[in-house]
Amino acid sequence: MTIHRLELNRRSLHGHFSHDLQPVLEIDAGDSVEFDLLDARWYSERPNVDGSGQKFEPRNVVLDAGHALCGPVFVRGAKLGMALGVRVDALTPGAWGWQAAGGWQSDINQRLGLTDRKGFYIWDIDLASGLARLPSGFAVRLGAFLGVMGVAPAEAGNHSTSPPRAVGGNLDCRELVVGSTLFLPVRVDGALFSTGDGHAAQGDGESCGTAIECPMKAKLTFSLHDDLELHNPYALTPAGEVTFGLDESLWEATAQALEGMIAIFVRRHGVSREEAFALVSAAVDLRVTQIANGVNGVHALLRPGALLLN
Repeated sequence: MTIHRLELNRRSLHGHFSHDLQPVLEIDAGDSVEFDLLDARWYSERPNVDGSGQKFEPRNVVLDAGHALCGPVFVRGAKLGMALGVRVDALTPGAWGWQAAGGWQSDINQRLGLTDRKGFYIWDIDLASGLARLPSGFAVRLGAFLGVMGVAPAEAGNHSTSPPRAVGGNLDCRELVVGSTLFLPVRVDGALFSTGDGHAAQGDGESCGTAIECPMKAKLTFSLHDDLELHNPYALTPAGEVTFGLDESLWEATAQALEGMIAIFVRRHGVSREEAFALVSAAVDLRVTQIANGVNGVHALLRPGALLLN
């Protein structure tokens, strides 16, 4: 097992997903990679209170239009039909983060009357106290995770980093903290994994469209699995076992998350689908992962000890 490092440079950065992207690193299953990551909006230093600020250059207007992602990483032996396991070993947020709220056209901003009212907020991140603070005096506890972890889609072309997909990407799931392992279905040889979009803290839903967006240092360890048949991402986290649903419709995303958990109960316990559905309703929490990305996310969470078998 080897520990690799991807430093912050033009070669390792991109703002879209594509199976045509050339890998910047090749690793074996069991290897770890240390990533230096920009924030989602490509700031190279702490932004100003109006949202202006120095951004990483040079950038391609088209190919770097999305989140600042690092990769892709080619995992030797990864083949179509396998699952890539991504264990989150360490996350260190930078000293600052930002949020933008309101001020653009979206269904939720229109509903809340905030389409024409824009706020931009700079948070100070204090690792010693475990808090992020606003100048106004409010503070939240840190809960660092990576908003984007994904592999290349099989479909040709360049794909936006904004909507999450079956192969992962912009999941924005706050459960994916240190100690979690995210499993992603492999669709192309080598998987071609990329990551970015560091979040210092976020509530379920990412309601205003942004978390506390920050630069991040991350250490991830990779594994391959040929015994996991995945249609959507799946995760083991300190909070519990997680299945994901992803769709423009929250109802369809909910059904997908439930389908994933029902399938686990049927396979693991040998029960019927209807009994599995009853057990899920009794023991599993449904949470809105995010409503920020056009494709909405719902995750089902089975907490440790929530389901017992006498």
